[in-house]
Amino acid sequence: MADVISLDDKLELAKDKKAELIRRRKVLAVQKVFQCTQCVFKCEKCGIQISHNYQVKEKTSTDLKVPYRLCESCSEEYIDYIERHKGGGDSDCYWRNESWIDLWKKWIDYQSAIDRYLKSKEFLQLIQELKQTRPDK
Repeated sequence: MADVISLDDKLELAKDKKAELIRRRKVLAVQKVFQCTQCVFKCEKCGIQISHNYQVKEKTSTDLKVPYRLCESCSEEYIDYIERHKGGGDSDCYWRNESWIDLWKKWIDYQSAIDRYLKSKEFLQLIQELKQTRPDK
């Protein structure tokens, strides 16, 4: 009879494990968003590493401010995408066809969706919860 297992202890242990699992999921959700979408050292479009100097100095001949962290190549494509919407664009780049325009539109829509998610009340609540709780270790 000395090996009697306390049901209260067992329930408490299960509850603690579930709480830890939920906390880990929350941390991973936030970590994934910031590691995958908010890295300041990589191009948001193609993922290539970009230098801080390029981001700060970047100025285009069209004086169009690129609202994303893009490498030189992606910045040039973005500008051409915007110019094509205005009826212009680089006609020498024949491969920038309707499918290419659709690709950029969908990528920009995706970036908008990420931004909306980061500003959603639920994500902000998650950030607040993680700020209030600290890992036990």
